[in-house]
Amino acid sequence: MKIKDLAGAAFPELSAQLKGVSSDIEIAGITADSRQVKPGDLFVAVAGTKANGAAYIADALSRGAAAVVTVAGAVAEAGVPVFGMSEPRRFLAKAAAAFYGRQPETMVAVTGTAGKTSVASFTRQIWAHSGLSAAMIGTTGVVAPGRNDYGSLTTPDPVSLHKLLKELADAGVTHAAMEASSHGLDQSRLDGVRLAAAAFTNLGRDHMDYHPTVEHYMASKMRLFSNLLPKGAPAVIFADDQWSDQAIAAARKAGRDVRTVGRKGEFITLKRVEHFRHKQSAEVHVGDDIFEIHVPLAGDFQIANALVAAGLAMSTGISAKAAFSALEKLQGASGRLELVGHTKDGALAYVDYAHKPDALENVLTSVRPFTTGRIIIVFGCGGDRDKGKRPIMGEIATRLADVVIVTDDNPRSEVPEVIRAEIMAAAKGATEIGDRAEAIRTAVGMLKSGDTLIVAGKGHEEGQTIGSVTLPFSDHEEVRKALGGL
Repeated sequence: MKIKDLAGAAFPELSAQLKGVSSDIEIAGITADSRQVKPGDLFVAVAGTKANGAAYIADALSRGAAAVVTVAGAVAEAGVPVFGMSEPRRFLAKAAAAFYGRQPETMVAVTGTAGKTSVASFTRQIWAHSGLSAAMIGTTGVVAPGRNDYGSLTTPDPVSLHKLLKELADAGVTHAAMEASSHGLDQSRLDGVRLAAAAFTNLGRDHMDYHPTVEHYMASKMRLFSNLLPKGAPAVIFADDQWSDQAIAAARKAGRDVRTVGRKGEFITLKRVEHFRHKQSAEVHVGDDIFEIHVPLAGDFQIANALVAAGLAMSTGISAKAAFSALEKLQGASGRLELVGHTKDGALAYVDYAHKPDALENVLTSVRPFTTGRIIIVFGCGGDRDKGKRPIMGEIATRLADVVIVTDDNPRSEVPEVIRAEIMAAAKGATEIGDRAEAIRTAVGMLKSGDTLIVAGKGHEEGQTIGSVTLPFSDHEEVRKALGGL
């Protein structure tokens, strides 16, 4: 591909600069990581959270970069064409989309603090139930026909993302649902994705180590509607969250087709819910039609996620009847209030990804209706992340659970004892057990008939990061081992 074809129409800055150089420069590839540059590649130097890509231009050139894009005004003696752009990140996303070209025909994205993974997963399942070749991309990885890849990033970098989208399209995938994180939206990682619809779940405290304020966090989320979703396209918004009205206002101001779901929803209206141990039944209204739906998952928040997913599916051509029928066969996303096992006398043990205050509160309140005994929770907080949430989560745990064990999550570069102390400061009566496997064994050993155990914070993760090393660790495996040892 020639450099003039890389997002030239969307970036007149590039077109103007190409007049002074050969516009027939062939680009063999594109990357923002100098270590991955191969001869003939275009290197895009973007400013990162820890380092400025411009510092790696020399490294990229030594590896054979054919051209460089960097921030406008930067001085670079390169020996190859250097183009200055006011928004290198956005250019990278648009250029990656142009370079790889193909995407699944119908793309949707979901943002919010909690529920993104479940909504993306449920949307994929509804599409698949209707006979479509569908995929999901998110925190747990990539799921598609014949493919189930474990992942670690909620929203991949633009080059990886568009390479993946081309692979999915080439494999025959026509529909794909993806998560849109605040980091990904703020850093323009999704700017080249051609969206048919988008959704918002809720907003709570998260990523305060990155966003200066909750308002900035919300504004980053709203880029999905204001900047990425085309005018007139469906914006499916959960109506019952404290931030829902702001999301609705932002989407309407941007000229999107707002479709609300939930108890206050107008597109899909939730009328009643019955909670059972392993499932939920609900009555929903769509216009003049009434549907009885059954979701084989515990937790009120899963009904909310299911309705958002149904809204996305219905907004991309699936009938209400088909969407709600598919809900009866839903499989929960890995590590999202996932029932891992039970004791001989029926005490339940769940693994959940809740690692932020609202999510922890949601999961604890969700299991209370069917817990006749005690709620026991094991959790910690990650290092090198928002420290302010630690006492908040400690207070939530001791207020809503009967037995609280504070343990290590992913300490990363922080001292684990310090993290636990910051949680324990607001967790009156909690027990502290640093070793996560020991904490899980202790909690499982406490279980009696009617109890519910929640092991929270790591969910689907298969490792524990201590210092700079990630060691193999699975909450699922440790819970199963502990149950087997009873």
